[in-house]
Amino acid sequence: MKKLQDCAQTFAHLHLNDLFEQDPQRFEHYSFEFQHLLFDYSKHRIDQNVLKELMSYAEQKQLKQWINTLFSEEEINYTEHRAAMHWALRLPQHGSRHTTLAQQVHQQLEKMYALVEKIHAGQFRGATGEVIQDVVNIGVGGSDLGPLMASHALSDFKLKTEKPLHIHFVSTMDGSQLSDLLHQLRPETTLFIISSKSFGTIDTLSNAQTVRLWLEKALGKQDKVIKSHFIGVSTKPEKMAEWGIAEDKQLLLWDWVGGRYSLWSCIGLPIALTIGVEGFKQFLAGAYAVDEHFQNAPFPQNIPVLMGLLGVWNTNFLNMQTHAVLPYDGRLKYFAAYLQQLEMESNGKSTQRDSQKVTLSTCPIVWGEVGPNAQHAFYQLLHQGTHFVSCDFIAPVKRYNAKQFTYAENAEALVEQHHLALSNCLAQSRLLAFGNKAIEQTLPEYQQYEGNQPSTTMLIQELNPYTLGMLIALYEHKVFVQSVIWNINPFDQWGVEKGKEIANQLLPILNGQQVNTDALDTSTQGLLDILLGKKRG
Repeated sequence: MKKLQDCAQTFAHLHLNDLFEQDPQRFEHYSFEFQHLLFDYSKHRIDQNVLKELMSYAEQKQLKQWINTLFSEEEINYTEHRAAMHWALRLPQHGSRHTTLAQQVHQQLEKMYALVEKIHAGQFRGATGEVIQDVVNIGVGGSDLGPLMASHALSDFKLKTEKPLHIHFVSTMDGSQLSDLLHQLRPETTLFIISSKSFGTIDTLSNAQTVRLWLEKALGKQDKVIKSHFIGVSTKPEKMAEWGIAEDKQLLLWDWVGGRYSLWSCIGLPIALTIGVEGFKQFLAGAYAVDEHFQNAPFPQNIPVLMGLLGVWNTNFLNMQTHAVLPYDGRLKYFAAYLQQLEMESNGKSTQRDSQKVTLSTCPIVWGEVGPNAQHAFYQLLHQGTHFVSCDFIAPVKRYNAKQFTYAENAEALVEQHHLALSNCLAQSRLLAFGNKAIEQTLPEYQQYEGNQPSTTMLIQELNPYTLGMLIALYEHKVFVQSVIWNINPFDQWGVEKGKEIANQLLPILNGQQVNTDALDTSTQGLLDILLGKKRG
């Protein structure tokens, strides 16, 4: 670590312009391809010596041994006494060394696939016998962010069904999404997916209860209504059964699946309904390819290892406390929001595995937006603000020329638009890196660009189920690499749980079931008084 600190002192005064001048082949030396993806990290403030020291640091932290532990059945999530085997969700059905695990996973996947094909074939009918035409996913956190992000990202690959099938997402506990949605839907043709690992999440169950009442008001209060209009995804079959969900419509999870890592499981039912069974299998295959790469590629050519170590270098040695994710493809609209949970819920920790306080800053603040919108929002701060920010630029090489597209009459104009997006993607990373030198003209002081903001550029050949699976798995494993370096557990989220507990203490007061608020702080007491309409003295 001392050597990395010494390197950081040098790089505090070294500009990316200098690094590119020193090495005319810098792009060739700091980029490589893996399957359908190009990974360019040449615009990071590093050299071969820094890379060497980062690799040495990873070895000191026993990263290889930790990777082996992750891909085992050990209880790596030690605070919850669980393994973390989301990688098992994308194991191939045959040929894996984890035969029993693969059988368990594929048993549930096959059950999900059967439901998907039944819905797509128009054979899944509601209580009145009408064909299901709308499916509403009710979940929160990982049960919403992952399926929503992937379904939107893969909208170009939406499977055509005999009758159009529409997928909707509800997550907010305040009922605002449901209020708007239920006015648009017909109870007779609507199916609801209740996705909750514990089947006890108050946000999800309150929404589920509201739609249950909506269905019963329209179709009658009978078991057939619940059994015909609900699918459950959970680790708790007994709770699903108690709520009324039929056994053949219960899809099971396992305790070793963390919520933010669960979109590969039956939590991904909305994704499979969007892109079909074969598309979902490709999605899993892309992630599995990255799992194999992460386990077997040498560290200098290992993309998740490099992503993780570059993040550590920027956060801990160059003092960058924020990281922006900037996809130049509108289909990745929800990708930054998905990564916020994946990274910040995983690595937003301040206690090490040995219960001691961390000695290094952990997860930076992750944020972002689709690039063209972001350019008109916060790029001003990136280019001329006072914060150092690292960035990920993501873009597809090809679009609007694949076989599944039907708008040939507009193809040429759309390809030009895609080129416009790509030119902006490359221009922004160039200006962030090189500042005034990228402009090559004399500018007044208020138009000066300092540059020296580091970034990674990832180009995927085409955004499709396989490459999206790859992309998500790369970030999952990046998170794990950083957790090893920071010596923290990335698989629990106790900070989330305690906030829920306090909310449960306040709810009876707002519902009028409890009056005494003496134990609360004066701010909360005053706010409750206003919410309850009490006069203030």
